[in-house]
Amino acid sequence: MTDNSPIQNTKYKIQNRTSSLRVAIGQFWQETNTFNPLPTTRREFEQFGVLRGQEILEQMADTNELGGFIQTLGTWPEKPTIVPLVRLPAWPSGIATADTMAWLRSEMLDALARAMPLDGVLLALHGAMVADGAPDVEGEILEGARKILGPGTPLVASLDLHANVTERMAANADALVLYHTAPHVDVVQTAVRAAGVLRRILIGGARSVTAFQKVPAVFPAERANTENPASFSHSLKLRLQQLEARPQVLTAGLATVQPWLDIPELGSSVVVTTDGNADFAFAECARLASEVWQGRREYLPELIPAETAVREAHASADGLVVLSDSADATTSGAPGDSNWVLQELMRYEWPRGALVTLVAPEVVRQAQQAGVGSEIDATLGGVLDNRFSEPIAVHGKVERLFDARFTVSGHLGKNLAIDMGTSAVLAIGSVSVVLTSRSGPHFAPELFRAAGFDPFAASVLVAKSPCGFRAAYQARASKILLVKAPGCAPSDFWNYPYHQIPRPLWPWDGIGDWTPSPKLFGARR
Repeated sequence: MTDNSPIQNTKYKIQNRTSSLRVAIGQFWQETNTFNPLPTTRREFEQFGVLRGQEILEQMADTNELGGFIQTLGTWPEKPTIVPLVRLPAWPSGIATADTMAWLRSEMLDALARAMPLDGVLLALHGAMVADGAPDVEGEILEGARKILGPGTPLVASLDLHANVTERMAANADALVLYHTAPHVDVVQTAVRAAGVLRRILIGGARSVTAFQKVPAVFPAERANTENPASFSHSLKLRLQQLEARPQVLTAGLATVQPWLDIPELGSSVVVTTDGNADFAFAECARLASEVWQGRREYLPELIPAETAVREAHASADGLVVLSDSADATTSGAPGDSNWVLQELMRYEWPRGALVTLVAPEVVRQAQQAGVGSEIDATLGGVLDNRFSEPIAVHGKVERLFDARFTVSGHLGKNLAIDMGTSAVLAIGSVSVVLTSRSGPHFAPELFRAAGFDPFAASVLVAKSPCGFRAAYQARASKILLVKAPGCAPSDFWNYPYHQIPRPLWPWDGIGDWTPSPKLFGARR
């Protein structure tokens, strides 16, 4: 390499400048489920917690990706100035409105433009957000950011393992750094990895080259458990980590995608980013994509009808039985008001009680008006989404009123503040229904504790989550059963009406031989 090479010049300039490096950080996070009829609006983002500028440094220094960015940048010998942009998070739900998308875009890109000049940017994205007229929201944001930054300023983004990675995303970021785990227990670690990649580019002079391969397959989430040593997903996680341990690799990731997206570019993806070694990136990306394709059937779960699952739970005398109601998983963007499992639970007496959740703001208000200790007639479920459930009439006692505010650590992150609004507990015999005003982690032990219960002391508990709940319950449950029931986030999604997805696509279509041929991006600097 000669003294006149762009890498040497860039590195020399940074090492000898008198002013501090300026690195911007921001977050743009929502996972969309296009089968959820409830639109995502600005209100949902503001309820979760929009933060701007200095508020990010004050409130997010030990939380999730932003905390990982802040803490890692603080350890750099170069002592960069952290330039906080904006935090824009919303809980998984339906398609964002066009007005909401315009507001989000303005918030993020205007903040970025005001922060210029910058030496580098770290963005925490989910990767599976859809807005009205914008099926690739993160691609649009990254493209807008690249236009502001120009080709020479490194832009690194972190992504969820369920991101729908697109060519536009890969083309506009210097690196896309994905979670390696499901349940998502490496959120902060992913941010640390992303910041490390940025430093290798910005300080070390690495020339990022990304090989990107779309895999024509979409996978159910139930068996994507990377923390089970016997699982196919675990072996893939180890492969990715082994790749990232190699000196020439900046990052390697597999996105098994959020399945409930009826959009044109739906599909799983593999990305491998190296320091200037296009041939190695291409070969390893193709090899990983081929492994994923060959093992695709390993992701297919076996589910039990709700009636059978509840009967089996009732026959289990000892310990806690957890029922995964994945089709109504609020972590997958479902509305959270399916009553299929509830109806089955009400058929039995449970010696240590049964716990189930519903998003039911109207019933919460009814419970508030009646007061604790009152008996009420109410209709539960099938209100927010009446396509997969119909309301059922119940008679119960208002056992408790509470604010569903708590902090979660484990699956979904570290020290993540959750506010599901005013909530109530309605007792129907030995079944306790935890009713919340807003969606949230309808599996979290912290939610049940906020409602006054020890979730691990119950006979049975319903977790509205396909896989992430295992981080909390796997080690302590006597039995876990995967329930088959209707809903917005079913594991057999290929039986639902999709109109915009690319075809052929597995498992909708039987595909014979498929050979990966990754696309290459990068080496801007």
